Amino acid sequence: MDELVALGAAGVTAALLARGGRLIALPTIPAFMVAGILLGPSVADVLSDPQALGLVADIGLIVLLFHLGLEFPAEQVMRAGGSVVKGAIAYIGLNLVAGLALGFALGWGTTEALVIAGAVAISSSAIVTKLLVELNRLTNAETPVILGIIVVEDIFLAAYLALLGPLLGESTTLLGAAVHFALSFTFIGGLLVIARYGGRAVGRVLETDDEELVAVLALGLAILAAGIAEDLGISEAIGALVIGLVVSGTSLRERAEEAIRPIRDAFAAIFFVVFGAGIALDTLGEVVAPVAVAVALSIAMCTLGGVVVARLNGLNQASAANAALVLLGRGEFSLILATLAVGAGLDSRIAPFVALYVLVLALVGPILAARSQLVSALLPNRLVGGGYRYVGQETIVDGCPHVEVMPATPRSDGCEDCRRLGDDWVELRVCLECGYVGCCDDSKNRHATRHHEETGHPAIATLEPDEAWRYCYVDRVLVTGRGEVEAVPEAQ
Repeated sequence: MDELVALGAAGVTAALLARGGRLIALPTIPAFMVAGILLGPSVADVLSDPQALGLVADIGLIVLLFHLGLEFPAEQVMRAGGSVVKGAIAYIGLNLVAGLALGFALGWGTTEALVIAGAVAISSSAIVTKLLVELNRLTNAETPVILGIIVVEDIFLAAYLALLGPLLGESTTLLGAAVHFALSFTFIGGLLVIARYGGRAVGRVLETDDEELVAVLALGLAILAAGIAEDLGISEAIGALVIGLVVSGTSLRERAEEAIRPIRDAFAAIFFVVFGAGIALDTLGEVVAPVAVAVALSIAMCTLGGVVVARLNGLNQASAANAALVLLGRGEFSLILATLAVGAGLDSRIAPFVALYVLVLALVGPILAARSQLVSALLPNRLVGGGYRYVGQETIVDGCPHVEVMPATPRSDGCEDCRRLGDDWVELRVCLECGYVGCCDDSKNRHATRHHEETGHPAIATLEPDEAWRYCYVDRVLVTGRGEVEAVPEAQ
């Protein structure tokens, strides 16, 4: 009876805190963790024995990874442009190396350093997706790049879990570790071969018109694969992820996603609550300093990664800052690694370290992402490149109807209004509607913008020879690759 009360209290408390968090645009994961801390032995002692809900929490972890496998966009990976993939590798590499350096600097152990590196390297896809929607950035030019990074991170997640699995197992000898690695890759490789070539056959075996049975089959497969993986000394998380990939290649994929989603939401919430309940508040004090360093390091590495991504994809400072700060949030994967580390008997400080780190970034990340213009203003143009010296703070989008027009012929080779005043200009802009040439907003007189305010003409293009973009005053957006206009006539 006590376990039922604890489980019910965990669900209700988590839901209420998450609902309150939504009012201030916070993701649900930190709310669930806070619910666990409040209900745990350190505060209310409702969850006096978090391990009593261990099986429910394990199912939450399994379903979370299984659903991630179902959603794995393999076709998008194949279609991803080289610049997006390179940017993703650079972003992950920067954060992974920084996390590894931090892990070794803490001196908690080599395996612990690898866990910390993974925990600080991977963004939370749930938080990223939530922010893109809530900040209305789905049409921004950097959004496909961000989603591409998330896709590559998913691939890295699977590989990293597979590599860490034997290290987090019971092997203490080199031979034992080698056997675990062999078993891991045999098991995972076999499932991936089935996912690649046996989707139709698996689909025929699992096919049913009964939606109830789809949910039962999906949940049963996920738990079965996770259990087999655990028996082989592999993480149950990677077993669930890979069997999700297998099912994603069948005709049941969409129906399984729909059937498993509410199960995922309920059980995953309990997983995060139980994780939070296992954190003793008196242990947080000794990890505050390492967490502060880790948070500062993540902000720095994500910003640097955003700059690299922007350079590779022809974006400006605003896009670099947007990408960096949207990707800053850490969540489910970091907590999964911490859970596996605790189960493997690693340093007890890992759990509170990762919990506090995730909690801080889950709170700070959305706040910084909503104010990314403050960071973009600090990024010098020479870092990003791409010809955005005076428009680095403008939002780049893929298209705008006001700029999708044939540009009018420029009426002069300079700003005539500045010439009449005897003033100089910085750069020139041409009105797409009438061909008026005026000085930019970094010039003394801002004649291009004044022309828009007087006439209502909506859009301009750059007249600088090394730039190609148009700007819409109505929607306040920049559209790149469309700055070409007819040659400016010679001055008479």
